[in-house]
Amino acid sequence: MTLSGLVPAGAPSPLAGITAAAPAAGLRVTGLDLSITSTGVCRPDGSTFRIKTRAKDGPRRLQHIRDVLACEIAAQGPILAAVEDLPTKMHASSLKIIGALHGVVQLALLDAGVPWVYIAPATLKAYACDNGRADKPELAAAAHLAAGVEFVDDKGGDQCDAWWLRAATHEHYGQPLFELPQAQRDRLTKVSWPELHGGRHGA
Repeated sequence: MTLSGLVPAGAPSPLAGITAAAPAAGLRVTGLDLSITSTGVCRPDGSTFRIKTRAKDGPRRLQHIRDVLACEIAAQGPILAAVEDLPTKMHASSLKIIGALHGVVQLALLDAGVPWVYIAPATLKAYACDNGRADKPELAAAAHLAAGVEFVDDKGGDQCDAWWLRAATHEHYGQPLFELPQAQRDRLTKVSWPELHGGRHGA
């Protein structure tokens, strides 16, 4: 099965002419692989794109990512965002930047009333590939094997990671997008999943 809507090369802005079919039972999940240079986004319909920024724009990169995500959330109406957690080991300078980005994105989600769940990179890799140390090509290959998808303009794997974040969330909430071995599905028990009530999580 090939999911439609993966952004082709030369396509117009990802915010142009947005239409998305709601998944079964209204579970609408946005996957977010946050990066100051290239944030991967997976919409509730499974389509993906990147939010790219330029180093010369400095702190305005945070503003750009926030503004694009705010428009995206308003247009797509997710009930939950699945966000890749910070790596366990980071250089102090990198931690400052990515920490600021996570704060900005959390504010955008709070403003929209959308809860989020953090999924550790190793947990996501173990779910997708049965290997907590899987690399980007292995994750892309696993996505193709599981659902026939390919990601255009995704050298860093940002779109692929966002896609897997959405898939993992569907798995946990009982609406799997494809079949995986039980051992891989069980890896998701490590995540602190929010309880959903009427489209929002519990207190």
